[in-house]
Amino acid sequence: MAVTLLAGCAQKQEESLKFITPVPFSQVQIQDGFWSPRLQAHKDVTLAVCIDQIENQTGRIRNYENAAKGRGEHSGIFFDDSDVYKALEGMAYSLQNHPDPELEAKCDEWIDKFAAAQQPDGYINTFYTLTGLENRWKNMDRHEMYCAGHMIEAGVAYYQVTGKRKLLDVCIRMADHMMSVFGPGKRHWVPGHEEIELALVKLYQTTGEKKYLDFADWLLNERGHGYGSYGDERVWPTHYYQDEVPVREMAEISGHAVRSMYLYCGMADVASYTGDQGYRDALDRVWDDVVYRNMYITGGIGQSAHNEGFTDDYSLPNLTAYCETCASVGMVLWNWRMGQFTGDGKYADVLERALYNGALAGISLSGDRFFYVNPLESLGNHHRQAWFGCACCPSQICRFLPSIGNYVYGVSDKAIWVNLYMGSKADIGKGITLTQETAYPWEGAVTLTLGLERRLRKELRLRIPAWCKTYTLTVNGQAVEAPVEKGYAVLEGPWKDGDRIQLNLDMPVEVVAADPRVKEDIGLRAIQRGPVVYCLEEADNPGDFDKLTLSADAELVTETLPGKLGGIVEISARMGDSMLTFIPYYAWDNREPGKMKVWVPWN
Repeated sequence: MAVTLLAGCAQKQEESLKFITPVPFSQVQIQDGFWSPRLQAHKDVTLAVCIDQIENQTGRIRNYENAAKGRGEHSGIFFDDSDVYKALEGMAYSLQNHPDPELEAKCDEWIDKFAAAQQPDGYINTFYTLTGLENRWKNMDRHEMYCAGHMIEAGVAYYQVTGKRKLLDVCIRMADHMMSVFGPGKRHWVPGHEEIELALVKLYQTTGEKKYLDFADWLLNERGHGYGSYGDERVWPTHYYQDEVPVREMAEISGHAVRSMYLYCGMADVASYTGDQGYRDALDRVWDDVVYRNMYITGGIGQSAHNEGFTDDYSLPNLTAYCETCASVGMVLWNWRMGQFTGDGKYADVLERALYNGALAGISLSGDRFFYVNPLESLGNHHRQAWFGCACCPSQICRFLPSIGNYVYGVSDKAIWVNLYMGSKADIGKGITLTQETAYPWEGAVTLTLGLERRLRKELRLRIPAWCKTYTLTVNGQAVEAPVEKGYAVLEGPWKDGDRIQLNLDMPVEVVAADPRVKEDIGLRAIQRGPVVYCLEEADNPGDFDKLTLSADAELVTETLPGKLGGIVEISARMGDSMLTFIPYYAWDNREPGKMKVWVPWN
């Protein structure tokens, strides 16, 4: 059962002002040689790992049981509730495409515990319930609204998938509690870790209650006015929290990377309904600063472990790169939203880079081990772990992977948009289906077949990735020339049932040089093919790993290896009697321990 809007809403929901409406993953069946095995591993392995950690290893679920009783200790970190909610969101998304009565029963069991832990006034947070409710809402950096936001996202997801609203009602009561304390004419508040803002927009979308959209907008506007409340525990400067200037005045990325991503997602979501051009202009300025001055080739962001975030422009160290998995997922979420405003392919280009490299590296091929930090070089001592004391990244991957269908297709008044290339069948609506067949990202050949109940007069807009320099297009076997607008090839209709469009993206190996202002990469080169960034790993390159170099006259040869690392295209750089072997960056550290590097000395 899929539900998109509660019946009997008190207020009519405003129409989104976004140029493109995404086709939700619930209407996209992934049938893909690259992604289907990963989704199966998520269903069979990753979910079980998260459930076991939450129930048996870490005490996270016991916090709810103790909170319901009003006694007992709180185990873990003060924001650990958020991991439970993110795992539940991933469970809900899995149920959408893989109905499982046992998994649904587990969700209901958890939700019963959440509801029992909620206070009479609607407040829910196990840390403060068990350590002293008198201390709640005194320190903005104690993640109360962050946890509430992830609960709302989980509650909305579970309601949309199952039609069950018990958790959604818990979320509504918590949102109403927050609004009874904060807002115009009440207390000022700046959430130390953003997330609530975008979650409130989801609650508005689901209930039609505009007060939640208004509250999200109010919270955004609280920033940059000195309203932050830290109690006696202030550690970081205001820019760490994106609280240095009002959001409409932002021009540069700063502070904690994941918090920044969630803030920008919230701004984009609110602007999509309010039309706030000040938000849009600020997001455009900050996007330029992130992508052109502070982003790694993998789509990773956040250079420093010290603040889990940003330092100076063009300072992009490889060995000590932080590049938190959550931040790479955040880049997908933010760029997805940005693309919906304008239909500009540059946002999908960055989304794709973060998806196939920075985010995907965060989980092992087996689905049971995780990276928190994703450096671009390793001395052999950096490895995925089964879990973390701060487990935001495993739970983030848990909810992210089953939702990847969200990012593939979009619809506007005049066009159907194909943003990503992924074997799938999409129900576009109004009697329109689109089937995509491809071996992407290893091959650039894509076939799209239209299923239509009646003739379609919309355009088809197919993204031509920035990495692709030449390509061909055919319609029903006939070569066609199509204009390219903002990175999308525009194919005019009308279309009839069974029409086939074939796109062939040339996918040569590229040797990439960094911007010369990135001092750490002077004299180095990286290898990329299609959307996939490659690396050297010691397992494939025995000998003195530190002395490996790549020559300008190297012959770069690709080989498809179905049995290696889950199936990859390997790249060999052949230089006389020597050879370097490159594997996809996302696949490193899935074998014996060893050194790794993305950027290689060049001669």
